Amino acid sequence: MRGRIDINSDLGEGAGHDAELMRFISSANIACGGHAGDEDTMRETVALAKKHGVSIGAHPGYPDKANFGRDPMNMDPLALTEEIAAQIRSLVDIARSLGATVRHVKAHGALYNQAARDKGIASAIANGIYDDARGANYLVFAMPRSALLEAARAMDLRVAREGFIDRAYERDGTLRSRKLDGALHTDPKVAAAQAVSFLREGGVRAQDGSLIRMDVDTLCFHGDTPGITDIAAAVHEALKREGIEVRPPA
Repeated sequence: MRGRIDINSDLGEGAGHDAELMRFISSANIACGGHAGDEDTMRETVALAKKHGVSIGAHPGYPDKANFGRDPMNMDPLALTEEIAAQIRSLVDIARSLGATVRHVKAHGALYNQAARDKGIASAIANGIYDDARGANYLVFAMPRSALLEAARAMDLRVAREGFIDRAYERDGTLRSRKLDGALHTDPKVAAAQAVSFLREGGVRAQDGSLIRMDVDTLCFHGDTPGITDIAAAVHEALKREGIEVRPPA
């Protein structure tokens, strides 16, 4: 059983629960103008995270607010690298103006899912993170055994392996498509049990009940999942009962 874990959530996306979720998380992935967010929401969310002592991260996605960054886009690798770097930079500049520091980066939506499998997209993202580092040693959140994890490691970027509390998994370890039934865990008890499973069993149960071995450093729930505040509270209580400390990854 793990004694500590990071809990992260995607925020600054207009779901309206950011202030409530801050007390249940240790890392905030803040939308930085691609799939969602603007200067005002970035400033507001950074200030909230700083107030609650929550680690701040950039959450870049495809520049497609109409589809919330959840549909793949065909972008030239160099253009994608530049887009990622620009989005990170926008959050970094706002954070600095508020006396805060961006410590990690997590891609959003379709970009994140594609980077798990596509080495070209994974390299473009890693290059974007590396190009904006400017002396910062960003931690890269990525799925275990993913192409993005390997691309980040190849560039000597630090990584945190990520699991999901409110998403269902297929037997091969991939996330169940949001287009399919059962992709989201909206029952707080189910989500809390999945969080504990990662730490107690060293993995997660797939849709068919099989155990997928998966070591993780951080666990995510999404700010726009229906009933998310109840889910967050249930996860918090479940981890507390297990004696697991919630804190940012080292």
